[in-house]
Amino acid sequence: MARKLSELFQATRLKCMRSEDIKNRQWTDAERQAMRRISERQAAGKSSRVSRDIPRLTDSQLAAMVRLRDARKPKVAVSVRLDPPVLDWLKSKGEGHLTRINDILTRLMEAERRTR
Repeated sequence: MARKLSELFQATRLKCMRSEDIKNRQWTDAERQAMRRISERQAAGKSSRVSRDIPRLTDSQLAAMVRLRDARKPKVAVSVRLDPPVLDWLKSKGEGHLTRINDILTRLMEAERRTR
């Protein structure tokens, strides 16, 4: 019989955390000091944990990166009428053309908010 996910977490002593848990976490003084030391080393270019074998991302790689969206946010069902060429273009990008519409509108909304 397959083990339940909660049993696996207990067996391996993994802790499940949500992003809200991480954002709202209370840091100890020792943890704050350690983070300051790490960030100072990184700012000075002395970070020994960064592998020099890994090349920097190119501009084209950075441009191709996508923002991960929060999948837990509830979506609202709406009906949208699109011009056929627009729908064809969205579908030509692969699966998830409806999600892509939401992502495009989200980026536009965030860009507009930044300019205000």
